[in-house]
Amino acid sequence: MARIKPQALLQQSKKKKAPRNISVPTIALYSVVTVVMVFFLFATYRHWSQRSIVQPEEGTSNFQVDDDFSDSKKSDVPRYAIFNTSKGLITVELYKEGSPEVVDEFIDACQKGHFKGMQFQRVVKHFVIQGGNSENQAVIEDWTSREKHYNQLEKRLKHEAFMLGTSNTKHEKEAFDIFITTAPIPDLNAKLNVFGRVIKGEDIVQEIEEVDTDEHYRPKSRIGIIEVTLKQSI
Repeated sequence: MARIKPQALLQQSKKKKAPRNISVPTIALYSVVTVVMVFFLFATYRHWSQRSIVQPEEGTSNFQVDDDFSDSKKSDVPRYAIFNTSKGLITVELYKEGSPEVVDEFIDACQKGHFKGMQFQRVVKHFVIQGGNSENQAVIEDWTSREKHYNQLEKRLKHEAFMLGTSNTKHEKEAFDIFITTAPIPDLNAKLNVFGRVIKGEDIVQEIEEVDTDEHYRPKSRIGIIEVTLKQSI
């Protein structure tokens, strides 16, 4: 029997001890599995940690929804009215908080097209301009009869000019009239329900105020409202 040389025995021993090579596809598969497991664990941890932080107390979410609904209803109410007149645009801020019923009635009249084509029937310089379809002249006649007396009054607390109002009398169908003051008028609340204020277009109001009128303060030329547009913001 032939003897094996020591060098050959050393080579055979190295071959037996050498580890087997791992293929590239196997390494890639293990890497993908590891990444997926790490991502899944991280996503699970993040989900439960955020849920424990933002979980509202019982009843809190319902209150928030109701509050948001209430705010949305308030924001739906128009806050401004833009009068497109034959002389130009007049923008009015509506006093919903101060005169809620009158504002609601005015908005309803606007939506029904009540003011479309309405004429300014009376124009009294340094007092008011009146628009409406009603022939009730009680308010305007009382003011004009006291014009000189008002001019002689000492300066005291008065309503400002460019206020929007309507008569205190109960409005019958198709009888919602409007008044825009052109000067401070004392005791205005005794005559009108004020429900707004002109915030833009004062020059248009003054231009209407300057038109020629007859002895009954009726404009000699037709001046009217083309339409009224309601807006929540301007």
